[in-house]
Amino acid sequence: MSTSRQPKWRKKMAPVSRWLPGITRLATLLLLISAVIFVALRVAAPFVVSTGMVRSGIEDALSRWTGYKAEIKGSPELEFWPTPRITLHQIAIRQPPNAGNKLLGTIDSLSADFSLIEALRGHASFHEFHLLRPNLSLTRDQQGLIDWTYAGQLAKAIDGAHQDGNAQVLDRKLDAEVGAITVEDGTLNVTDLATSKTYHFEGVTADINWPRLSSGMSAVLIARTAGQDLKLDFSSRNPLLVFGGKTTELKASLASNLVTASFSGLGSITNLTGLSGNISATIGDMPALLAWSGKSIPGIESLKSFSISSDVLSAANGLRFNNVTLGLNGATATGVMDISSVRNNRAKLGGTLAFDTMNLKPFFDAFALRLAAGEETATPDGGPLQRLDLDLRFSAKEMQLAPFNLSDVGASVIVSSNEAKFDIGDSQFEGGTMLAHLEATRGDFDGGGKLQMSIRGADFGALVERLQLKGPLPLTTGSLDLNLKTTKPLWTAGLGDVTGQLTFHAGTGSIANLDVEAIRNQSAQQKFFPLSAAGDHSFPFTEAQLTANFSAGSAELEGVSIKGAVETLTLSGIIPYESNGLALSGSLQATDDTRAAELPLLPFFIGGSWPNPVISPVPVLTQPAPSAQ
Repeated sequence: MSTSRQPKWRKKMAPVSRWLPGITRLATLLLLISAVIFVALRVAAPFVVSTGMVRSGIEDALSRWTGYKAEIKGSPELEFWPTPRITLHQIAIRQPPNAGNKLLGTIDSLSADFSLIEALRGHASFHEFHLLRPNLSLTRDQQGLIDWTYAGQLAKAIDGAHQDGNAQVLDRKLDAEVGAITVEDGTLNVTDLATSKTYHFEGVTADINWPRLSSGMSAVLIARTAGQDLKLDFSSRNPLLVFGGKTTELKASLASNLVTASFSGLGSITNLTGLSGNISATIGDMPALLAWSGKSIPGIESLKSFSISSDVLSAANGLRFNNVTLGLNGATATGVMDISSVRNNRAKLGGTLAFDTMNLKPFFDAFALRLAAGEETATPDGGPLQRLDLDLRFSAKEMQLAPFNLSDVGASVIVSSNEAKFDIGDSQFEGGTMLAHLEATRGDFDGGGKLQMSIRGADFGALVERLQLKGPLPLTTGSLDLNLKTTKPLWTAGLGDVTGQLTFHAGTGSIANLDVEAIRNQSAQQKFFPLSAAGDHSFPFTEAQLTANFSAGSAELEGVSIKGAVETLTLSGIIPYESNGLALSGSLQATDDTRAAELPLLPFFIGGSWPNPVISPVPVLTQPAPSAQ
């Protein structure tokens, strides 16, 4: 019977099995020793660690970091389980007395973890800071930077950091461990020297993760200002470069009930030079945002919502926006835009935008708001709107210009310091075309303006039906020219302030609810009668002409001629359109002179109000026969 052989792996493991129990015993012993030392240090720490030394150490740390002098009035509290931690109360950070004694802020309590080993050696090393109810006052200088007076550790690191490509480089002597910082129920006041305003933030909660000064940083901050809650998310691989106002990589987003915005790319907190990245912003209620910010612009109500998403790039004297997606009151457009600075401290917004559908009223309102920006409570120089020039081109497949609908529209807005023009250069309107031009008088834009409109080949019958207009109106395809002007500001002018002229021409059509045969019959029987009593048939015509002059709240009709196959209707007189009144002279007569005896001239007067005026026949005065010589 043969002897079995052990596998080769058993032979190789045999020596290992002899020394493995020794390693296990050694590891177990080391763990026990470490646990004993850990527990012993926690037990002995209160007897060997000096509370005064730790307190003094954190005072020195705060002073070193801020460049100010830290003063602690409250009694410190030490904890050693599960980690060594100190809590200090009633902390004030201020300038030294010989430097003005300026107060940077106060902190109700500050907690921080510290190194027990370092404390036993007589040194204090802190991390994981928690600030409860800090009240800080900072200053933002003319360049947009926080003024870190008396250059502490942070200020020295900001000044000493330099840029290598897109990375920050910091001398080891200036580097230091920071760790995690949390803030609870804080208050922050920031005085902006550029605007002479102080911004107050309360209920500040922050969570900052910054391992070392030389490393990246991320932060989340929640605060309330002017009754509105804000949330700011910020991160950067080069925070020292950001705080120093240099252009570097960063991400930031702002969220609130009124506005959300974000930026990701290369940027600076002090200027727009070298800016490159992606931005987005959404404003759900523009009037509410302006009210919250303390600004008021009359008529802003129609500009309800706004959003933009775009790639942004610094360009010569301004910014270039590519791949723009713009939202305005639910309408969405794509295109390109740019903002540039021009002479006399003015800015210019230009670009081309393409909409699928849009409502033109907010653009008209924005146009008027831009002109009205110098009114009422605005600053003496007109405010930011009055200093903004526009040169925008936009198109739309469908456009609402209440009460009209347009399609395939091409339009433009041009506003500068001495001109303001809004043009619809091309559009399809009710089966025809429409062009329009709105212009504000030069100067301060408060001297009035003019409106010109030209419609060709439009179906006015379909327009009357769609708008559900009442009364005897022409149902025809025709052309209209409108030329109006006012000497009052466009944003305040009413109907009574407008002068101008309207002309209308049409071919074959009809006028609803105008029965000329019934008018003749009623005129032979009654001295006056309402138009509704003269039948409900239509008056077909082969040609219509109308001219109206507008002035002082009234339209004066002249040269109105509606030619039918049998009879021709002529009108002239005054229509006070602000009161829907009528005061017209009219006549019916045979279109063909050979039928004058069959259809004699019938003059009449039209009074009352639209759409059911009263008709009063006027006797025909016969001229006496010339006397014989």
